[in-house]
Amino acid sequence: MDFLILATDRHAETLAGSTAADMAGRRLMSVSPGVASSGLLDDYIDVYESGEPIHREPLEFVEVLDYLRWPATLSVRAAKVGDGLLVSWRPLDAAELLVAGWERAQRLAELGWGEWNLDTERTLWTPQMFEMFGRDREEGPLPLEDLPSVVVPEDLPIVEDQMRSLLEHREAVETEYRIQHRHGVRHLSVFSEPQLDTDGVPVKVRFLAQDVTRNRRRERTLAVAYEQAHLQRERAEEEHRVAVQLQNTILPVRRGLVHLPGMTVGVRYLPGEELVRLGGDWFKARLIPDGRVLLAIGDAMGHGLTAAGIMLQMRSGLAGLAYTQAPASQLATWLNDLIVHSNEGVTVTGTAVIGHFDPEDRTFRWTNAGHPAPLLVRDGQVELMECPQGMMLGAFDATEYRMTTTQLQPGDVVLLYTDGVIERRGQDLDIGLNALIQAARFCVGEDPEEMIACVLRRLVGKAAEDDVCMIAARVL
Repeated sequence: MDFLILATDRHAETLAGSTAADMAGRRLMSVSPGVASSGLLDDYIDVYESGEPIHREPLEFVEVLDYLRWPATLSVRAAKVGDGLLVSWRPLDAAELLVAGWERAQRLAELGWGEWNLDTERTLWTPQMFEMFGRDREEGPLPLEDLPSVVVPEDLPIVEDQMRSLLEHREAVETEYRIQHRHGVRHLSVFSEPQLDTDGVPVKVRFLAQDVTRNRRRERTLAVAYEQAHLQRERAEEEHRVAVQLQNTILPVRRGLVHLPGMTVGVRYLPGEELVRLGGDWFKARLIPDGRVLLAIGDAMGHGLTAAGIMLQMRSGLAGLAYTQAPASQLATWLNDLIVHSNEGVTVTGTAVIGHFDPEDRTFRWTNAGHPAPLLVRDGQVELMECPQGMMLGAFDATEYRMTTTQLQPGDVVLLYTDGVIERRGQDLDIGLNALIQAARFCVGEDPEEMIACVLRRLVGKAAEDDVCMIAARVL
């Protein structure tokens, strides 16, 4: 819909410079395309259809003509006359622009201004004051003596002190208090000052108030978030301290050589660099009563105190089960049952390689419960030790595991490790595994402990992202 301009007065001129002679007889949209984007065209249509006049001031208007923009702040009126509209417009002058800008600033900053005349009891309020105090304009401004009636009771002493400062001490005062608003409690920051006559007697009181409710809510939210973060940090630190103590109790030996029948075993445990990533890696290398050597390594899933607790379950449970002299596959089945049934209602998982070395015939009989495969270092060559990969511990009830027998030779080294050795953020696992094989080939030596140190230097450096655990068992 559009309008046809029938006539204009001789002063009519558009922002783009079209004069009265240019407008008569033309369509409104062709003369002033900005009426559409500014919403004026819709207003004109409403006036034409409803018969209700409008007055829009200030109106931010931008005319675009011949690829040029003509911005201005206008006062626009429109009324229905007969079968058409009578429209007037004019740009606001400097004084009007300042007033309009001040009103806009009050809305944006939620500022209000008020003045109470103590002699005539006349009160002046800007529109924003009505909004801040939740009053209809028909009610008029709140009398100064009624101010305490809208203040939250806990803040009344603040208002009383404000009034004493203004009326008795005749001093300007800046304060903040809460008021009961129809939409809830509001926080007002108020700067007030008395206006004195020639004798120093207060005749007026002026208020500049700002609604700071959103700021206070934001501050409360931040304070609560900070407190929660502080408590979480304290809990995390306490959990870390307990987990470290638990690990130190479970794994008092974190590096060194263990001399066992038929082999020399180097061991190393390296905690992760990040405290929150303290994990559940563990190892076991010991002689059992039947003369065999138990070699095992594992990783409890997760980090922190939970992982340390699961690690304790797995390591101590295996230590007790090993005295049954059952094969490694049976030990894994029992260990799985222990984890499943001792953590009812909670899914707890872990991985492990469990095996027995027999020094009589140098055989290593072992099973794998979802753990990275060991490496065999022989004559300077390194290869993965093949074994059917069983289900990780704790994932399912009544799980059975298959056993593999590997014939070892003097000088062979069996290298067991946890996933912290080969896993890197954003890197494929095969890349880490190949890097370990290359490092093991480079670090072949007589001393298992030195071999571990060499491998870790090449792969991990001085600090590990995650826990790292390694066993290097050299056959004699």
